[in-house]
Amino acid sequence: MIVIRDIHLPIGFGEEDVIRAVRREGFDIRKGGFNFEKLSLDARRKPRLQYIASLSFSAGSDDKEQALLSHSKSRKASLYLPQKYSFPIEGSLDLKHRPVVVGAGPGGLFCALTLAERGYAPVLIERGRSVAKRTADVREYWDGGRLKPDSNVQFGEGGAGTFSDGKLHTQVKERSGRIRRVLEVFADCGASEEILYWNKPHIGTDVLKTVVTNLSEKIRKLGGDILFETKASGIIISDGKLVGLSCDTPEGKRLIKTEAAVFAIGHSARDTFSMLDEAGVPMTAKDFAVGIRVQHPQDEIQLAQYGCVDYGRLPVADYKLTARAGDGRGVYSFCMCPGGQVVDASSEEGMIAVNGMSGSKRDGRNANSAIVVSVSEKDYVNENFSGKAYMGRKPLLGLEFQRSLERAAYRSGQGRIPVQLLGDFKDRRLSASFGDVVPDFCGGYGFGDLNAVLPTVICRALIDGFEHFDHSIHGFGRPDAILAGVESRTSSPVRIERDERFESPLKGLFPCGEGAGYAGGITSAAVDGIKVAEEIIRRYRPYGSEGH
Repeated sequence: MIVIRDIHLPIGFGEEDVIRAVRREGFDIRKGGFNFEKLSLDARRKPRLQYIASLSFSAGSDDKEQALLSHSKSRKASLYLPQKYSFPIEGSLDLKHRPVVVGAGPGGLFCALTLAERGYAPVLIERGRSVAKRTADVREYWDGGRLKPDSNVQFGEGGAGTFSDGKLHTQVKERSGRIRRVLEVFADCGASEEILYWNKPHIGTDVLKTVVTNLSEKIRKLGGDILFETKASGIIISDGKLVGLSCDTPEGKRLIKTEAAVFAIGHSARDTFSMLDEAGVPMTAKDFAVGIRVQHPQDEIQLAQYGCVDYGRLPVADYKLTARAGDGRGVYSFCMCPGGQVVDASSEEGMIAVNGMSGSKRDGRNANSAIVVSVSEKDYVNENFSGKAYMGRKPLLGLEFQRSLERAAYRSGQGRIPVQLLGDFKDRRLSASFGDVVPDFCGGYGFGDLNAVLPTVICRALIDGFEHFDHSIHGFGRPDAILAGVESRTSSPVRIERDERFESPLKGLFPCGEGAGYAGGITSAAVDGIKVAEEIIRRYRPYGSEGH
């Protein structure tokens, strides 16, 4: 295969445009005879926009391709060496019981899939419900029903990402082919093949539900079992090693014996963190960020980023913003959802947390994003920071800080998402009505005072951030921008310690993914799940193989 990089294509390009661009590099290709490897929109010279592409094609044989390259004067062409994922060599130790994966988010799903593909017959347990049942529970809650602590935006098949924008781009750099494998699995399970080459791939919550269901079915067909409404409520230790899990199920307690348990529990499994801490599993506090979520008209973001509003030929515009507050704290946008909704993402009664969500078409009226401020353990143990010094087991203090913010949000919104216009937030007054920005929420909302939810130092940093961001995107600091709180779950405030072989000091326990502190999104969590599965493969032979 030959790859040509840095091909410039016009907005609204067609196949003939691609063929002409390749011919300018000295190569002839036929219609349908090429594949995109990368495609991104270049908006640096707006409103003069263009696409930049890398594409590959075959000349029929290695010899012909070498000959073409040797005669070519193009500096953009080279041999294409695609990254190919390969499984590790199996180990020699025998598994006495099936490996168990705790949590059916992206880390747990890809860990279980990788094990199942090699014949390890994993048992995947998930405290929440299947996508279909979970979706019904979430809709009922958003419509004013009661929150179900184990079936909500945070818990259930697919993890928190199921109700999100479904972003797949990641800062992880690796050459093992794992990222490509994740994207290929998603595409095979129903996502658009555009995710294989688009620079900022996303799936959307509507399609993600189908993808996750198909991924789970793939695990089952390969010999894995998935047990929903099954929560790991205790770990059983013998001679310093994990030998089993005690689980809560609708039928009562259940013991699952295993000597290899992967904990891919997600960042909101607070009771599980407490259980592991009480069992003596080493953990440390980790920095994270808290703040609010803001809504602007999507047309405004489109115009700022592209110099025009064109939904027919251009992708829906996003943004990524960073700044330093006056006190030096980092302020940044997080989990930006173009054309999406702000959702009630609570998972504990008497608390409110928000998140963002977009469909595959990103065709909602508003853009929304978290605007958050970095915090660390030294902040929330300082009474001057939040008015309360959080005491107790140090690794878990961040969880209590998050909970305090979510309780304050619940009080401020009287049980609903507290909402305040940016201008009123700056002036520390309650909002009485909306301006020109029309709210777009999933879940109940009402006007509240976000200054009473967040520590003063965080509020000041947010105001500084909005002033900086208004210079980058004109109108970002508009007084009628809609703020909602509280954005408290940007990442896990805890890291479960593990060594270079992905194992906890408690032998047999393998921390994994975002909740354990080793990932920061769908793709990175999925990659971490694959890495943990690889370590189990390197160590053990498949359960039930000859020799047992």
